[in-house]
Amino acid sequence: MITDAQVERWLREDVGHHDVTNQVPGETTGRLVAKERGIVAGLEAARAVFDYLGVDVLEACEPGAPIEPGDEVLRVEGATREVLRGERVAVNLVGHASGIAARTRRAIEEARTESDGVRIAATRKTTPGLRGLEKRAVVAGGGDTHRLDCTHMVMVKDNHVAELGLEDAVSRFRERASFATQIEVEVESPGDAPRAVEAGADVVLLDNMTPAETRTGVELLAETDALTEASGGIGLEDVPEYAATGVDVISMGSLTHSAPALDLSFRTGEP
Repeated sequence: MITDAQVERWLREDVGHHDVTNQVPGETTGRLVAKERGIVAGLEAARAVFDYLGVDVLEACEPGAPIEPGDEVLRVEGATREVLRGERVAVNLVGHASGIAARTRRAIEEARTESDGVRIAATRKTTPGLRGLEKRAVVAGGGDTHRLDCTHMVMVKDNHVAELGLEDAVSRFRERASFATQIEVEVESPGDAPRAVEAGADVVLLDNMTPAETRTGVELLAETDALTEASGGIGLEDVPEYAATGVDVISMGSLTHSAPALDLSFRTGEP
């Protein structure tokens, strides 16, 4: 949920303590208009901003809807002062989220050239304070959120293995986690994949491996029930080759940390 405290922080950052430019009397309408083709996301955040300011949201696209240049994404009505105060924050949030949704959709389309079954997932490489917005944008693009935070799945990473050893790390965390919590183990060579499953991994993360190495890791686990995930510097251009390995999940930090914002314009008054 987007809280009033979050909206207050966003507005305080933009409006400041002595804004005179938005002190405009009267009532007006505002329209958020796409300037390029894309996938829309982030409208729940824009709506929260305008709701907080007492501005009515009259129309809004559905998350994940394809949009073309000139399409109206959002329409609002209210006091001119409040519409103007919310304008830039809304544009920034929707533009950022829509860029993530579009990049996610592109990754899914690239994966489908080789496999209909592989999932495209995000990572925890998100902007502090905006993880909820960014993860929802991934979903709007058709992707998987992966972990929302560290409580959603136990992930045994390289630092854990370095400190505790693979088997001891899995055992330690299994004892402390809920029976309903899955355990994922990160391995850096295909040969360690069976070892991770033997230790109790439900998911094996094949990290920073080439497509050929990833395929080997997948084949080594073919007779097990473990899911396989490929991750580590995978770009859009790499997705088809990784999808062809038979891996179950491709996770990509670039969905959230490298997606260009969708170009949008906010216009007041009737068209």
